Amino acid sequence: MGWISPRTLNRLGMLNMNRRNVDYIARYNERSSYPLVDNKLKTKLAVAEYGVKTPRLLQVVRQQHEISGFREMAEDLGGFAIKPAKGSGGKGITVITGRDGDDYIKASGSRLAAGDLERHLTNILAGLYSLAGTPDVAIVESLVESEPTLARFSFQGVPDIRIVVFRGYPVMAMLRLATKASDGKANLHQGAVGVGLDIGTGRSLNAVQFNRPIVLHPDTGHALENIDIDAWDEMLEMAARCYEATGLGYMGVDLVVDAKEGPLLLELNARPGLAIQMANGRGLLPRLRTIERLKRPHFTPRDRANYAMEVFAAL
Repeated sequence: MGWISPRTLNRLGMLNMNRRNVDYIARYNERSSYPLVDNKLKTKLAVAEYGVKTPRLLQVVRQQHEISGFREMAEDLGGFAIKPAKGSGGKGITVITGRDGDDYIKASGSRLAAGDLERHLTNILAGLYSLAGTPDVAIVESLVESEPTLARFSFQGVPDIRIVVFRGYPVMAMLRLATKASDGKANLHQGAVGVGLDIGTGRSLNAVQFNRPIVLHPDTGHALENIDIDAWDEMLEMAARCYEATGLGYMGVDLVVDAKEGPLLLELNARPGLAIQMANGRGLLPRLRTIERLKRPHFTPRDRANYAMEVFAAL
């Protein structure tokens, strides 16, 4: 499907922010569930009980005195990721992809000493990156090594897949590819590329950067029209399982495909953005209303994923 203007998208059922906040987030998301998805550590523990895999947890740093154990833990690691448990929008995440002597190497090639990482952990504990500036916890996870056929489309950063899940049904998906402009992060507001994905097959539909249509990745030069996501049905079922794990009726599920582990959950978002519609060239409203009209909801994540693949497949 080719590029469609925002005006046309509105006629096709583009969900705007006010309607998202009132009709979907406020109506379908219990406030009591927010702490679960706003804290990456709590998310990991909750989804594990429902068979949803996440990157391996290497260390949890809760107190300043525990930082001294980080250097010893990381001594033999080639790569890892440090994340604030309550961070948002990718803030405070530091990804180490290699070592050179005593230095740690980031994906961009820049170098950090162990002391730099320890200061970063101190900043996380102080709440520098948390949603409300409150004291936080740092988690250290195993490095995600992107599946090679997907990795070649992204610039430095690991590509991820955002799936919007409504009442347990995957309703829309996109692939997010890092760029130079986004500083290696899969953040569309910072300039990452969004590639709409056919819910039925996992194949690319069209792509945007800064809400403008593109056909080639601006940095890698790869064409974005024939991307095919492996293990697509497995990823949709994982996303659907997050409904049981959290009880959230409307959320964004962010997944990656690891070269060794396969699909992994990165994080959940109780307030997913709306740029996914631009990437797909389709509005969310018709799909949300289709789910709302269901008289007999499907009870298993597999059944809900199958229904979505059948009903929301690109025409």
